[in-house]
Amino acid sequence: MARYTGLFVVAVSVEGFRQLLAEMLESCGFDIIYDTGDYMMAREVPGKVPFGKLVTVEILIDKTTTTNEEVHMNFVLKNEELPLQVNNHCHQMFDLLSNAIANNQQWKLLESVAG
Repeated sequence: MARYTGLFVVAVSVEGFRQLLAEMLESCGFDIIYDTGDYMMAREVPGKVPFGKLVTVEILIDKTTTTNEEVHMNFVLKNEELPLQVNNHCHQMFDLLSNAIANNQQWKLLESVAG
């Protein structure tokens, strides 16, 4: 099972953040399937890759360190694909999402740690 994690800190107003995050996920080809106040799960839209390669992303918004102007997020992207190649589909989707977070015009990326 391929699995990639990342920690992102962005400067953004907390009020509109969840809507901005949902729009960004949808622009990257994900459908939100579960959403609570501090947790969101989205699945890649089927049709472009085999079912076992479909990526699921889980986002945990760390409310203990989040302020009104700064949001801390933990991302986990995973699928059923064995990561036999460095540039597998799950890693490609992780790069796509990481770039979308870094280049989003609605917020400023303050910190990024990939694992």
